[in-house]
Amino acid sequence: MTEESNTPRAVDEVVDLVSTLIRFDTSNTGELETTRGEEECATWVASMLEEVGYTTEYVESGQPGRGNVFARLPGSPDSDRGALLIHGHLDVVPAEPADWSVHPFSGTVKDGYIWGRGAVDMKNMVGMALALARQFRRAGTTPPRELVFAFLADEEAGGTWGAHWLVEHRPDLFEGVTEAVGEVGGYSLTVDRTDGTERRLYLVETAEKGLAWMRLTADATAGHGSFLHADNAVTEVAEAVARIGRHTFPLVVSESVAEFLAAVSEETGLDLRPDAPDLETSLFKLGSLARILGATLRDTANPTMLRAGYKANVIPQKAEAVVDCRILPGRQKEFEAEIDRLIGPNVTREWITHLDSYETTFDGDLVDAMNAAILAHDPGARTVPYMMSGGTDAKAFAKLGVRCFGFAPLQLPRELDFAALFHGVDERVPVDSVVFGTKVLEHFLLHS
Repeated sequence: MTEESNTPRAVDEVVDLVSTLIRFDTSNTGELETTRGEEECATWVASMLEEVGYTTEYVESGQPGRGNVFARLPGSPDSDRGALLIHGHLDVVPAEPADWSVHPFSGTVKDGYIWGRGAVDMKNMVGMALALARQFRRAGTTPPRELVFAFLADEEAGGTWGAHWLVEHRPDLFEGVTEAVGEVGGYSLTVDRTDGTERRLYLVETAEKGLAWMRLTADATAGHGSFLHADNAVTEVAEAVARIGRHTFPLVVSESVAEFLAAVSEETGLDLRPDAPDLETSLFKLGSLARILGATLRDTANPTMLRAGYKANVIPQKAEAVVDCRILPGRQKEFEAEIDRLIGPNVTREWITHLDSYETTFDGDLVDAMNAAILAHDPGARTVPYMMSGGTDAKAFAKLGVRCFGFAPLQLPRELDFAALFHGVDERVPVDSVVFGTKVLEHFLLHS
């Protein structure tokens, strides 16, 4: 590896890059005609890479404006390891400015935070990757293995017009890639230890629940609202939705979750054994992140949308509902059987979106490099695996046989309700966390 000491550093520009990225309104509504901003943001990212000498490839993933940018940095010529993919998505969920204390697309830097939609999900990681890509190129750095930087569209709507389209139609973009790192992992959780001290645990994502959006439909005989009716589509769907919404799926502990629970138990003394009678109650003693962690113990099915009728005195012929299902690895068949029992014979179901779960093991050279990078900048810390209750573009890359992890390192203040910031009002990320993460990610990429 070569790097000149007078080369501008990633930490010097990462905050400005994240702030600028936020100022691009890349709101993904889930509808092609109303989603905007990805092309403009991707073009800017490409210009920032080309400015320091990269040859970039801009690709629209199946629809106009769904912009993606790729750049490669060659690795050591004597390396026999495959390329490492560093991926981040440019789109964000919509935000209503009236609800925020700052404009959600201002990229305001104040009170020690970078504010705006995407600050957490996931323009902080995009900014870190972009800053480091620029630093490495300017400095003439040769990493141990080839690095592939990918800045992608449409993750917030499941990646149909982003990573999944690219994997299906342009697998050549990922040629040689064997491992990948992306969002929602590497952030810290501070716990109280049995000796009265604190320990920061850095959660590396090794698993994701499956993401499946399900439509329920009931058909019935249309008629006047004043008549007696033996069947009613609204009633059938409403009853099915209520049964699903109130249902508790069985507790199932995967390998990643079991390792996480064992590590936290060792540090805290909490009884987090899978068969502990109050496991979920004990988990909530870990603070706000328990909402994310607790959701990895069971399948979930949360009703989110209802649609029926067009007039108060007309019995509709059809009623529909949408349910957001998140399914643990290995549970698809059992989950579907349970759903069929809950909805009953008069309601049909179909998958609107169906993305498989994913799980890998917490071992190997890449995990060792993550651990070493964290410890180099937080010597008293510990890395632990965990499962994400949501999903990322890793689901697409896994189809190519790529081993995927979530590793976007952030050292977070203990008091920060990090879970609430995902898709939340006044989304923001600490400046110090982004600077810390850039240093850790630099160490990781130079030793991976």
